[in-house]
Amino acid sequence: MVQSTAIKRARAVVRPRHKHQPIDMAHLARQAMGDKGLEGEVLRMFEQMSHLYYRRLETSTTVPDLLRHLHTLKGAAAGVGAHRIADLARTAEDELRAGMPVNPERIDDLGMAVQECSAFIGELLENQAA
Repeated sequence: MVQSTAIKRARAVVRPRHKHQPIDMAHLARQAMGDKGLEGEVLRMFEQMSHLYYRRLETSTTVPDLLRHLHTLKGAAAGVGAHRIADLARTAEDELRAGMPVNPERIDDLGMAVQECSAFIGELLENQAA
């Protein structure tokens, strides 16, 4: 079946260019009860908060501070459907609780996941505004 150019363009605007989505949009829609405005607001808040707590994580000097910031990131990420961030934070939190040292590579991976989500959210919100 041949689709019109208008339909293809509309789908391109709705669909971000990422091959995989760092945010589970179906999960977010359920959390926001289908309210697109609420979804956008939650994404904006998560984007700001994830950067804030990642910076706090980078500057933490005690295990309790690290655990608190990882736990906050984990919970917020799970709430919006940012499963990779939640999984990385959970793993780092579990390792610290088990007495293992901080894994710098895991923290770097968490930072990359935060950046990826941020880019995805920016693109998504920009497309919604168009």
